[in-house]
Amino acid sequence: MNKSPGKISGSEAVILSLIEEGVDTIFGYPGGAIMPIYDALYDYGSKIRHILTRHEQGAAHAAEGFAKITGRAGVCFATSGPGATNLMTGIADAMIDSVPMVCITGQVTSPLLGTDAFQESDVIGMSIPVTKWNFQITSPEEIPHAIAQAFFIAQTGRPGPVLLDITKDAQFGELNFEYKKCTKIRSYIPEIPVDPFKVKEAAELIDQSKKPLLLFGQGVIIAKAEDELRAFIEKTGIPAAWTLLGLSALPTKHPLNVGMLGMHGNYGPNIKTNDADLIIAVGMRFDDRVTGKVSDYARKAKIIHLDIDPAEINKIVKADVAILGDASKSLKMLTGNVKSNSHDEWVKEFREADQVEYEKVIRKDLYPTKPGLTMGEVVKMVSGKTKGEAILVTDVGQQQMIAARYFGFNHSRSCVTSGGLGTMGYGLPASMGAQIAAPGRTVVAMIGDGGFQMTIQELGTIAQNKLPVKIVLLNNHFLGMVRQWQQLFFEKRYSFTGLTNPDFITIAKGFGIPGIKVDNREDLDEAAQTMLDHRGPFLLEVTIEKEDNVFPMVPAGASVSEIMLEP
Repeated sequence: MNKSPGKISGSEAVILSLIEEGVDTIFGYPGGAIMPIYDALYDYGSKIRHILTRHEQGAAHAAEGFAKITGRAGVCFATSGPGATNLMTGIADAMIDSVPMVCITGQVTSPLLGTDAFQESDVIGMSIPVTKWNFQITSPEEIPHAIAQAFFIAQTGRPGPVLLDITKDAQFGELNFEYKKCTKIRSYIPEIPVDPFKVKEAAELIDQSKKPLLLFGQGVIIAKAEDELRAFIEKTGIPAAWTLLGLSALPTKHPLNVGMLGMHGNYGPNIKTNDADLIIAVGMRFDDRVTGKVSDYARKAKIIHLDIDPAEINKIVKADVAILGDASKSLKMLTGNVKSNSHDEWVKEFREADQVEYEKVIRKDLYPTKPGLTMGEVVKMVSGKTKGEAILVTDVGQQQMIAARYFGFNHSRSCVTSGGLGTMGYGLPASMGAQIAAPGRTVVAMIGDGGFQMTIQELGTIAQNKLPVKIVLLNNHFLGMVRQWQQLFFEKRYSFTGLTNPDFITIAKGFGIPGIKVDNREDLDEAAQTMLDHRGPFLLEVTIEKEDNVFPMVPAGASVSEIMLEP
């Protein structure tokens, strides 16, 4: 295509704008409406790596995995129509989990908008509820400014996905390219300054408390406030429990780490929530999986809520003191205002609860006496061999909860999982993004047989790009979490949850990925070591007990105090 002197095409402006933002990796799938952008990308292969996924949903989840490890916006491309709609699950997942993403879709030419043209869909209308911001670009001159705004919005304040829909004529059109990074948008206030008076008010409650409990979520990781969190709990002696997305922000073996909150969390932090006289919530949103029955939640406790998003304050649980702002700043100020303290007797109560949980649940999970393999012993085996240094990526379901309970971490940004949306099929593509983001680290993808088959085609992406992901497939021939509910609450009426599975090892070998299937306990150790020693991607399939369940469990609609340790 002939270009005017001094001008470039809109499609090239897209690529140059991404380079200006420091983008080095794009996950995507080409098609007619985005073809000009892909043509421009052809000339910039030395600066930007493009990963061709096998499905647009895979591109979105891979971008999420990349973003969760790096803290930078993941970038994905898709064409119009079905390409754009296939991104929606990943975009919705990123929105509820506060993952920064910039999604770029191609669109039909401007004159055809609204005419039901071939592969036209109203991606702007569809994505409004699941994006932090979206915008349709219809002229080439809009491209640099729109992309600069997209990255600023995605990565500041409470992060989230943004979507730019670019018409084909805007891609073909020409402009004089100039790029300025966005640092401010009128009416958009990503971060509110921390109020020192609120900090002092919170500090007084903390100093007076006899049984305080700190709950932390992914907001600590997003704010890079891990050191501030440790400094605060170590000065005050307050036990700290984590949400699923807060996992790895505090080392597993820290003496004040009292475990996971929520439906399948640890016994101690769940039952002690209603004994606490003060709850300090940091970067978490009181999700229903954490609170259980809200009217019975933390009945004796004052609530201090630290969050960057004003919309989360008083949304579920009313705060006695709300501290808005960046968690690293608010925690640092709070630490400077509280007295040094210890709560040894209170922490001891959590350790006593741990012992109850060990006898009722953990011993059976990790050291079973039955011949069949359990999910827990597989997770324990792999975790022990990686010594807290691996990145864990999970799918959604039983294996997700078991992995969260028993996988150990030494470093933050080491767990990648789908929280709020609970997206089956997330694990395999997200592990690709995580591995590309951290090429020097071991990435373990813990996946169930149901979720694996939702995005199994991404084995092709893993093989083509030689990504050394270690896939641990826990196979119970069931949609395990649904089956568990059917067993406990629907009289074992296993309605359409049984799976007739293919030969997964043969499928993996068809993609050039080696694998081992383990049916017996005596073979597990050697097989796990073989997987970890292999330099490339590897599939370890483990047959587990069909009715291996995840406990503890807070039944739906129940109080956290009603947590079940056994059926």
